[in-house]
Amino acid sequence: MNPSSSFHLPALRGGLIALLAAVLFGASTPLVQRFGAGVGSFSTAALLYAGAALVGALLRRPVGREARVRPSDGKRLAAMALFGAVIGPVALAWGLQRTSGAGASLMLTLEAVFTAVLARLWYHETMDRRVVVAMTLLTLGGMALVLDRAESGTTPMLGLLAVILATASWGVDNTLSRTVAERDPGQVVMFKGALGATATTAAAWVSGEPFPSLLQATALLMVGATGYGLSLRFYLLAQRAFGAARTGSVFAFAPFVGAALAFMLGERSGSAWMLTGAALMIAGILLHLAERHAHEHAHGVHEHEHAHSHDDGHHTHAHSVMPIGLHSHLHRHDPQRHSHPHVPDDHHAHTH
Repeated sequence: MNPSSSFHLPALRGGLIALLAAVLFGASTPLVQRFGAGVGSFSTAALLYAGAALVGALLRRPVGREARVRPSDGKRLAAMALFGAVIGPVALAWGLQRTSGAGASLMLTLEAVFTAVLARLWYHETMDRRVVVAMTLLTLGGMALVLDRAESGTTPMLGLLAVILATASWGVDNTLSRTVAERDPGQVVMFKGALGATATTAAAWVSGEPFPSLLQATALLMVGATGYGLSLRFYLLAQRAFGAARTGSVFAFAPFVGAALAFMLGERSGSAWMLTGAALMIAGILLHLAERHAHEHAHGVHEHEHAHSHDDGHHTHAHSVMPIGLHSHLHRHDPQRHSHPHVPDDHHAHTH
């Protein structure tokens, strides 16, 4: 067997996919602020996740290439929709109308901290010294941003607190999504987006929010399709390869994309505190990307279904005709002991 490079560099492969998700989501934040001006928070969230649901429906993979979403996933998807497609985007939309786009974008970095802590508590993912230092730097960067907004008055501060609520909600969503990361990401995005869009549309109608203009509605749908639909699809693929905590940490690059785009769109709200926070957060992300974790470990008997290939050193089962590339079916892993660089993905959930 000639293992692929992803077997030797799992953090790099998962990190690159997470970075792609981060770029798409990061660019969406200042765009939501611009196109959502004057639009109600519930209406904004509904349009964003309607766009995400549409992309998810278009990107579903055929049976045999990806594992299907199961009825037993319903409760998990509903919880993901509540935190990730209702509370998170509504809080973000509300906060963006009351604080700077650059500051809000950078504050979204704290989503990584919430995700890492919850992944540690719920799934016992490893957090070595390097990861702890990276999380500390990200947290200190967030504190610097809070100080920056505190100097600007009460309203910007309330807006930033709403953004923090959004990051906490998405941290819960990210951690919940780990258990469905092996399902077809197109289906997961479709169901989550549809549930979230339905709930927020109902809330917008009950609260009497005015209808957005056709231009605003179209723009927010497009932002949702790329920044929430495509981004979530790549995020799920990264979790599959990289684990929940590390995907969340690399995803912390998203705020800097948003802050840079906000600057390009004309915002000039930077300060010494904001620059300090950005520097701390960049240092935390780079430290996390440089992680290398390897030791001898054992795999027990494990049976599951997900998309896989036979060049990763773990899928050694036989086929009468060997498939080429990714394919999905129920398969069994026999006991195995070996040593190689790895991250806490579904095949490496062992304790330390």
